[in-house]
Amino acid sequence: MANGGPAPGGPAIAVLGSANMDLVAYVPVAPRRGETMTGRDFRTVPGGKGTNQAIAAALAGGRVTMIGAVGDDAFGPRLRDALAGCSVDTAGLRTVPGPSGTAHIVVDDEGGNSIVVVPGANATVTALTPGDERRIAAAGALLLQLELPMAGVLAGAEAAGAHGVPTLLTPAPAVPLPDGLLARTDVLLPNEHEAAALTGHRDPHRAGRALLDAVPEVVITLGAAGSLYFARGAEPVTVPAAPVRAVDTTAAGDTFAGALAVARGEGRPMAAALAWATAAAALSVQHTGATSSMPARAEIDTAARRPGPTPSR
Repeated sequence: MANGGPAPGGPAIAVLGSANMDLVAYVPVAPRRGETMTGRDFRTVPGGKGTNQAIAAALAGGRVTMIGAVGDDAFGPRLRDALAGCSVDTAGLRTVPGPSGTAHIVVDDEGGNSIVVVPGANATVTALTPGDERRIAAAGALLLQLELPMAGVLAGAEAAGAHGVPTLLTPAPAVPLPDGLLARTDVLLPNEHEAAALTGHRDPHRAGRALLDAVPEVVITLGAAGSLYFARGAEPVTVPAAPVRAVDTTAAGDTFAGALAVARGEGRPMAAALAWATAAAALSVQHTGATSSMPARAEIDTAARRPGPTPSR
């Protein structure tokens, strides 16, 4: 995909999250337990949900700063360079002794994936430094995920709340969320499986309504079916996605989150922001890899202008 730096004057976004090197094997069909099979390709791609969202937001036009940690191994400089190469500020990315985080990913010919994450350096991010808090306070939004220790995520959310910075939380991997974190979350961004795990409701409409008891806004992503938006005191909004052939869905949700943060930061109405983020995610699944699949702003704008479904109630 084409790379592009942030647009001058774009919205300021801080990302507190993981940095992993993705070790990606491509296979016709995912192996069953105990089965060995021959893959058709293997790649190492900078990733981690924090890195993914930071790069997605930067390519979509945001001025992005990344807060997290990498190891002092060979992967650390590659992860840092990948972020810097997309104009992400890496001053908040610590280097700590030991290995960087890794994600071991199997992608099948239908574009589906299974992932094993080994945290590595990410496990050391249990608190903020004074510099981290300043970076969050200077942002217009904070993107959070759950590949860091919960103590670190909660510290970031508390700092954002103290400085009036809106938080967008992707609850992945899905784990029970502390009340203190939910109380400091402005927009919750689960996929349909995460929403079901959090609420016990497989119906995304029921799950979304249930989640509104804890947070003011919820966006449930539905893969090829688009997304659902819920806000207190309003009717749900369905945002369909254009039909595309998925090659690799690894970073679709992170692409969506990064683009949505930019669109909201630019003051777009929520339905329009969701449609734009959905166009970005649809572009990402048509290419392999995580950060390597993410579209630049001009590509998103072009895709979003194509005739097709529009947001509807």
